[in-house]
Amino acid sequence: MNLFQLKNKTAVVTGGTGVLGTAFCEGLAKAGANIVIIGRRKELGEEKAEILRKKGYKALSVAADVLDIEQLEAAKEVILKEFGTIDILVNGAGGNMPGATIMPDKTIFDINMPDLNAVLALNLQGTIYPTHVFGQVIAKQKAGSIINISSMTAFQAQTRVMGYAVAKTAIDGYTRWMSMEMALKFGEGIRVNAIAPGYFLTEQNLRLLTNEDGSLTERGRLIIQNTPFKRFGKPEELVGTLIWLASDASKFVSGVVVPVDGGFIAWNGI
Repeated sequence: MNLFQLKNKTAVVTGGTGVLGTAFCEGLAKAGANIVIIGRRKELGEEKAEILRKKGYKALSVAADVLDIEQLEAAKEVILKEFGTIDILVNGAGGNMPGATIMPDKTIFDINMPDLNAVLALNLQGTIYPTHVFGQVIAKQKAGSIINISSMTAFQAQTRVMGYAVAKTAIDGYTRWMSMEMALKFGEGIRVNAIAPGYFLTEQNLRLLTNEDGSLTERGRLIIQNTPFKRFGKPEELVGTLIWLASDASKFVSGVVVPVDGGFIAWNGI
């Protein structure tokens, strides 16, 4: 079990105030890591960190926008002053926007271009920028694990969410490219992988997949229908894969995208 230990490691989680990010932080903390929550919502980040501290874990919240290099650089200095190192980076920030989602009675030509650009930036640059800033610490140490967040939409074409799907597909390519670059330039101690969550209810997709009374929308019904497990995932069900990729248990694993999806991409519905 020591393979999965993260004691004395420092894990930075962007998007750490979200539904999945919260589960990531708690799971990493339980495995022994010091936790750094990165998010734009300062008060919420501090609340999340305080919850972890009350449970006996070491946690720090640093407010920063993943699309602002200067804010990320400032956050890096705070983290190094507090913990002295960055060993794990989880690029959890991301999401979609209503204006970049194509409604059933619309076509791609009706999409809101500013919102589309914002979605592309949040998901792609919002992964590249933190990796560029915090990854420099990992590179200098010649050891660490970077974990990106992909999506089912990168595996299969799905209606309505073109911008999000394109960005997440780019994340898969970026993950493979960075795994090669970091190992060749800085050694085998650095690994870059990604998790592709199946369908989990979050703040951003709640109204897309469920109605206000909790019943499924038509899209939500289709997703459950085509998921062999016949349910949405629970955030804590991502933690095992996260710990595996963050720890020495996956010491020879790099450049992969791991689906955690209840069998969604394995089944064609027949």
